[in-house]
Amino acid sequence: MVCIAAFIILAIIGVFVAVISIFKPKVGKAYLKAFKKAWGCLWKKVRLQKCETGFKDDIKNTLLSRVIIKHPKWLKPLSILIEVLSVLIVIIAVWAILTAIKSLLALWALGSCNVTKPSACSLGAEVCSIDETEPTNVFEATGRWFTEWGEIFEAIPDKFRSYNAEDYDFNYISVISAENGGNVSDKIAVDIFDPGCSVCMVSYRNQKAAGFFEQYNVRLVPFAIQDANDEYKFKNSEIIVRYMFAAEQFESGLALGLIDHVFTDRDSEGVSYQNKFNEDYSREEAIDKLEQWLSEAGVDKDGIKEIRNIVDYPEITDKMNENRNIVENELKVKGIPTMIYDGARHTGLWKSE
Repeated sequence: MVCIAAFIILAIIGVFVAVISIFKPKVGKAYLKAFKKAWGCLWKKVRLQKCETGFKDDIKNTLLSRVIIKHPKWLKPLSILIEVLSVLIVIIAVWAILTAIKSLLALWALGSCNVTKPSACSLGAEVCSIDETEPTNVFEATGRWFTEWGEIFEAIPDKFRSYNAEDYDFNYISVISAENGGNVSDKIAVDIFDPGCSVCMVSYRNQKAAGFFEQYNVRLVPFAIQDANDEYKFKNSEIIVRYMFAAEQFESGLALGLIDHVFTDRDSEGVSYQNKFNEDYSREEAIDKLEQWLSEAGVDKDGIKEIRNIVDYPEITDKMNENRNIVENELKVKGIPTMIYDGARHTGLWKSE
């Protein structure tokens, strides 16, 4: 293990030695000689051959030469310590390499290098992540590490398949009645979003400005992100989703008006209403604002009362649970917005081509 650990260390410091050797060529020659020996030892280990003991002894003697003279009794314990440290260095290096490979595979297969917490990966698509509960101890963390490999390999076949928006029985809000008057493309697109997600808001604005809702028969799927403990990621997303489904059940087109207000409007001080719902409004204040918008859309007091009753129907809860099951278990989505159109699945911020 000593020679393998030496190779790892020499490989790491090689960059610095290369710079130093420009000014001190002797340092570079000495490093190259040691590196060749370490590589030769490692190559023999890979081929299951016995490593040269001479190199191992050279390493130990170099590290212990000064100690032997002053403290000869320390030789044996320090020699054992070097062996132990060598094993640890090799284990850490192997773990780091495997983790790097896992992260790259996850980035390719799932769109994020962090499987448990996609938002922690700066290399992935810009999304509002659907995070899993973080491990609380070493055993859970180790188990989670291996579970993530399973999720990655399970997701790899999905990279090579086509997606059909009609294959998924989502509960959705149609864009047809409010945006197109019924004159819409026969190409279907599914758009999964969270009312509290800022990336979803920007995507919605981009789609609206680019005429995406006229190019496709878009089915908006309201989805309030929850963690493993069923806590909602954004403060008032759940009540907005409930009112959207209830309003749509009362009268087609009302739900689209609600999300349009949340995503595109600002209050008198210029603050985005999405930010108000996420940061400022209590649940009661959020309900008041949603009902105010319904009233402005022409719903009378009796109608608002009926919508308020529908919000609490078990049917609404069932719709939300059904969507969650499709998103998390069938599609295995790690972040939203996620869209399905033109036979493919697209995750992250939608940008006009």
